[in-house]
Amino acid sequence: MISSGQNNNICDLDTGVCEAPILSSDASAAQKKVSNLEIVYIGDPMCSWCWGISSVVKQLQSYCDEQGLSFSVVVGGLRPGGGDPWNDQFKNFLRHHWEEIGQRTGQAFRFSLFERSHFNYDTEPACRAVVTAGTLLNSKNDNNKTLYALFADIQKKFYVDNADPGEEEFYRSICEDYGLSFEEFRRIFQAPETKKKTFEEFQRNRSWGVRGYPSFGLLKDGKFELLAVGFTDFERILERLKKGQA
Repeated sequence: MISSGQNNNICDLDTGVCEAPILSSDASAAQKKVSNLEIVYIGDPMCSWCWGISSVVKQLQSYCDEQGLSFSVVVGGLRPGGGDPWNDQFKNFLRHHWEEIGQRTGQAFRFSLFERSHFNYDTEPACRAVVTAGTLLNSKNDNNKTLYALFADIQKKFYVDNADPGEEEFYRSICEDYGLSFEEFRRIFQAPETKKKTFEEFQRNRSWGVRGYPSFGLLKDGKFELLAVGFTDFERILERLKKGQA
């Protein structure tokens, strides 16, 4: 187990789980009730194991398309607010962790981020960007395939290009790639209701008992069942899914 600093987030190299902090309660974040079967991916764009498992998530989304199952993305909230001191201890923790995940998963990581004199590892803006994109893509009926692709592009721009997701300009090129108006994106991204909706997603996944990312779940008749937590393969998720459908 490796401790990540003052926020007490823990990323485990054996289980492939990044644990999330406990948030203060919010009565408005009620669990959404659904009647249909829904496969849920819970992840954070700045969770390194979520980047490591991205190919599995794509497989799962494609499987849901083939089987006529709903697929949704819920943002986790790994480090909302950040606040870890940007010192050698924290940088070394991150570098070592990214190197280990890269070796295990084959995903690309680069390390120019650690040359910055200041960086706040706040994952809320990246999560809010996914929520914003979900609003803009609402009319695109593709079972959240495009939304997850955009999610993964945010991950790539952070982990490979080492750009800062806390800066609004980070999202300009991504909006262009997906044919979205950056000005409209920025308006929604800055809106108080979008920040509230993002925090409600954080609360929602915690209300399901999710304590680490990546996580995969099944919503059936309004009840949530956890299928897998941490780094895993598609076959194990599928095995648990079939049992849950029974």
